[in-house]
Amino acid sequence: MSNLFIPNGFSVRDNEWFIEELSLSSLAKEYGTPCFVYSRVALTEAFKQYESACLRADGSRRARVHFAMKANSNLAILNLFAKLGAGFDLVSGGELERVIAAGGNPHDCVFSGVGKSAKEITQALLAGVKCFNVESIPELTRINEIAHSLGKVAPISLRVNPDVDAKTHPYISTGLKDNKFGIAYEAVLSTYQTAHQMSNCKIVGIDCHIGSQILEIEPFIESIDRILALIADLNKRNIPIEHLDIGGGLGISYGHEASPDITLFANTLLNHIEQQGFGHLEVVFEPGRSLVGNAGVLLTQIEYLKPTPAKNFCIVDAAMNDLMRPAMYDAYHAIVPVTLKDLPEVSYDVVGPVCETGDWLGKNRTLKVLPQDVLAILSAGAYGSSMASNYNTRPKALELMIDGENTYVIRERESVRDLFTHERLLPTKAV
Repeated sequence: MSNLFIPNGFSVRDNEWFIEELSLSSLAKEYGTPCFVYSRVALTEAFKQYESACLRADGSRRARVHFAMKANSNLAILNLFAKLGAGFDLVSGGELERVIAAGGNPHDCVFSGVGKSAKEITQALLAGVKCFNVESIPELTRINEIAHSLGKVAPISLRVNPDVDAKTHPYISTGLKDNKFGIAYEAVLSTYQTAHQMSNCKIVGIDCHIGSQILEIEPFIESIDRILALIADLNKRNIPIEHLDIGGGLGISYGHEASPDITLFANTLLNHIEQQGFGHLEVVFEPGRSLVGNAGVLLTQIEYLKPTPAKNFCIVDAAMNDLMRPAMYDAYHAIVPVTLKDLPEVSYDVVGPVCETGDWLGKNRTLKVLPQDVLAILSAGAYGSSMASNYNTRPKALELMIDGENTYVIRERESVRDLFTHERLLPTKAV
């Protein structure tokens, strides 16, 4: 019990897992499974940890938090962060629409992404986003042309690829020179000079994001130093920079690794920027996983326990379409029974019903369980619901927000018929 990984907002009392004041077993019984459950306390506390570093002792602000909403784009979660004072990091026109629907301010949004369409650029210009994080010269040209056609000036920031190893999974490493993201470091100065000559673009910042689930501070310091050197060169060329967007990527503990304290992490980076003589810049953080990852769990019920000569399988009603990370990244999530029982320990592969060998949620997990027991897959608040699909015609899961003793449905469970809504049969041909 002493080694049990228990995220903030959760607790274990009398052999029952609780989220704030409610037992996970009671939630599973009332709302069914699979089901995502989030803690408002944990979401708020994570945001406040960033905020404590962003504010100086005199109350003045030295940095702002823009939630990287691809981690979890549920409207209720966006609304909560907007009320707490967050801006947003977007990577699609759809995400911009979600921010507006959730009560967020488009002026507090930065628009990232390598493949912005003409439609999305137009949409963002008309909405008045804070800036575009530009990732290529062709994109810069397109933004300038569209802004000209609309009679607007587009605020832009170049996303720099600093060729820094984030020491994370290759699929979520974004700052190496062979990644698709950003403008090559050696081409940044000339690209800024090109942008400086464009009549419908205004340079406001510089941006860098080197990856996700990073557990060391050193790669962030290395990338920041490379960006600060560029800012110094730009100043010499009379191209001033107003804000420094240092991206996100701070990792969390999934139960078997240590992660940096959020406030210590943010303070370390901000203090370093100030010590290098760049304290006048507005700094932007773009956290995603570190805000929402450990604030949510995925509840799932055991359908069958299947022993075989090779291994034992614990077959549950959640699957890779509900939580893609294990299948896509070989990712680890702690898995616990929501009610702790005095049973023999058995090693299981926890798998779902999807017709793929890759449909697994955890391998070689020692569990004390029976059929129909409910499991909690921890740390599912990030890249769970936002990456979910309807593969095998499986409806997306219900989502709940817990606030003390109150439960709010923040996404209804889909029905199979919901999945047919936009599909059409071919017309019957006349004989």
